[in-house]
Amino acid sequence: MKVGVDHSLCEAHGACVSILPTVFDLDDEEVLQIRDGELADGEEAAAERAVAACPKGALHLSR
Repeated sequence: MKVGVDHSLCEAHGACVSILPTVFDLDDEEVLQIRDGELADGEEAAAERAVAACPKGALHLSR
């Protein structure tokens, strides 16, 4: 499973970072970065929570 972001929607609220900091990060300019689009075993449930927690709907999962 992969996670992605639509930067045109993202406002860097950071909810995803607090849920899954091994995948999401805010850089020095408060731009969301995805450390590795491929999720490791055991990260899928947290990624689903992070996607659901995004107030702007900027995150998505794909297989």
